[in-house]
Amino acid sequence: MGALDFHYTHGAIHLPEAGLWLDAHRPIGPKEAVFVSHAHSDHTAAHARVLLTEPTRRLMRARVAGKRLEHIFDYGTPRDAQEFDLPLSDARITLLPAGHILGSAMILLEAEGTSLLYTGDFKLRPGLSAEPCQPHPADILIMETTFGLPKYRFPPDAEIRDGILRFCRETLSRNETPILLAYSLGKSQEALCGLLDAGLPIAVTAPVARMTAIYQDLGWRFPAYEPLESAAAPGRVIIAPPGSDLAKLRAQVGPSRVAVLSGWALDSSCRYQYRADAAFPLSDHADFPDLVEFVRRVAPRRVYTLHGFAAEFATHLRRLGIDARALGHQEQLEIPWDLHN
Repeated sequence: MGALDFHYTHGAIHLPEAGLWLDAHRPIGPKEAVFVSHAHSDHTAAHARVLLTEPTRRLMRARVAGKRLEHIFDYGTPRDAQEFDLPLSDARITLLPAGHILGSAMILLEAEGTSLLYTGDFKLRPGLSAEPCQPHPADILIMETTFGLPKYRFPPDAEIRDGILRFCRETLSRNETPILLAYSLGKSQEALCGLLDAGLPIAVTAPVARMTAIYQDLGWRFPAYEPLESAAAPGRVIIAPPGSDLAKLRAQVGPSRVAVLSGWALDSSCRYQYRADAAFPLSDHADFPDLVEFVRRVAPRRVYTLHGFAAEFATHLRRLGIDARALGHQEQLEIPWDLHN
């Protein structure tokens, strides 16, 4: 077994010879380390030892209870794996910006003359509230494929932001309250950045305020906003997570219109699923063309896909002549590192 051989098990990548897990969403014991690509709840758990960026450390501390040994990486700076007591002989670890949310990172592992790049969630299009994605050549690419069907092609982000702003202004002009449903971490901050120069009064729910305060501590700039609990809501743009009690919120703010901000807005069912009046495809994931472009830039010898439409995207890559396989269709799948298998 080679140093970079991996298993896909329990929804996470495990490199047993390296003593390293990638984005495990269940707690891992103290003998092994976990790379945390970003602080969304489906990529974190109460691990004993983690490798991550400083923003992810700050955000994870606010969302995951307990103490842990934290190995902090700067983007683009290779580190010797033995610095972290990982049993990787002559191996280097580099974290690269993923463009998904603030602090999100891809991990590049180099050992025994071979390289592996794991993306975590990523977005190739530059956003307003995350570091720009930086693809890097690698022999093996393990990539997320949330929007891995050709129908998922997002409009330009500036066009999406204009639509959101127009929705807010039209709603306020009707003496109604615009409610934007956006995840408290990442999407809400992107929405706030899109309203930076709009001059609109804004109120946010407590979860959004907590995450945004960390962004601000790390130097990010947003328009003025008030906590919803202390603000007179009518006449303001409200930003709240999709899981909010919408009936209670609407009762609080009076006449309102709701817009959901999600890449799934490209599906006609999205607006009805969220009981919203409008849906805008503001996403922190790569769309189908950017997934293909990302593979082109990395130029791997083999691709493994996971999440979303993994099998469909792997099939598309094979049609392009790329050796691609989908993960996640068995409870446990062992992947040999030998590229000739």
